[in-house]
Amino acid sequence: MQKLSLPKRKRIRLNEEFKAVFSRHRKSCEDVLTLYVAENDLGHPRLGISVGKAFGNAVIRNRLKRLIREVFRQNQHKIPQNLDYVIIPLKPKSDKMGNNKNEPLIEVTFEQIQSSFLRLVERIDTKKC
Repeated sequence: MQKLSLPKRKRIRLNEEFKAVFSRHRKSCEDVLTLYVAENDLGHPRLGISVGKAFGNAVIRNRLKRLIREVFRQNQHKIPQNLDYVIIPLKPKSDKMGNNKNEPLIEVTFEQIQSSFLRLVERIDTKKC
């Protein structure tokens, strides 16, 4: 059985690395996530996560990042290699009455993130936002 890990070499950590993905990206999005993908020459996929302060306090932001890292770690053998992936969770939009729908984002599950991520990876070349 293959060991599934996510060492530092498989992470995008520097601002320049994020900018490189954003500048030469392919983009796809759904109701839960936005995915940016760019090619790399490393032989393995790398993950970057960007969660802004608009999502809530540090507890909420860190929970989202942990869930996204775990989805990536468990599915890294199913996705194309030699790519950098930057994932940005989407904040729910407010409804017509002006009420902010933050609760669905806080209650997002591992399964929702995983299914959204895998769908976005499948259609990265076919559909853009």
